[in-house]
Amino acid sequence: FERSGLAIPRSTLAQWVGACGVQLQPLVDALRTVLLDCKVLHADETPVAMLAPGKGKTHRAYVWTYGSSEHDSLKAVIYEFVESRSGSHARAFLEGWKGTLVCDDFSGYKALFAQGVTEAGCLAHARRKFHELWANHQSTIGERALRFFIQLYEIEREVRELDALQRKRIRQQRARPVADALHLWLTEQRKKVPEGSATIKAIDYSLGRWQALTRYIDDGELPADNN
Repeated sequence: FERSGLAIPRSTLAQWVGACGVQLQPLVDALRTVLLDCKVLHADETPVAMLAPGKGKTHRAYVWTYGSSEHDSLKAVIYEFVESRSGSHARAFLEGWKGTLVCDDFSGYKALFAQGVTEAGCLAHARRKFHELWANHQSTIGERALRFFIQLYEIEREVRELDALQRKRIRQQRARPVADALHLWLTEQRKKVPEGSATIKAIDYSLGRWQALTRYIDDGELPADNN
């Protein structure tokens, strides 16, 4: 509009955007119905700055993302803009769904697991904490942990195009020993590191949700992370 020389009031543009949203809502609703037929879904929430009407400043809102798995024939994502990070938004979107949700450790998802949804952790979130230790503090623990994650991800690259049964078999044969070794090593390092440190937080993140983080090894339908 600016290039054409047309002066369109912001209020008019807002009305047009709102009208488009109303017209597209049936399509979003239909896509949500199809998405909730999936056995495995991803979820994440990203902060965005929202301009408060009439106040001239912004506050934090969120775009919640729900998507199908990379191993699903359906390739679909729904973005939902809301003004808070309350877990009630995820519960409303996933109401009645009982599949496996791949997500980080955000507390807003916890009520879903109490209602029958199965939790699958995101390996990338666990890895990221050790990468930050290595990149920011040259941590030897961070570096050593990354070597374990490299092995796990090398296996994932090899099995990505296989079917679920083959993927599960290879993961159990090759990824399970690596994961077990990582768990044992983290448990031992946990005893040596001072409380309250960044290293402890990285270790506790993984140990505290180990079952969720390694659930993918025994289920070929699950991805290893949210990436």
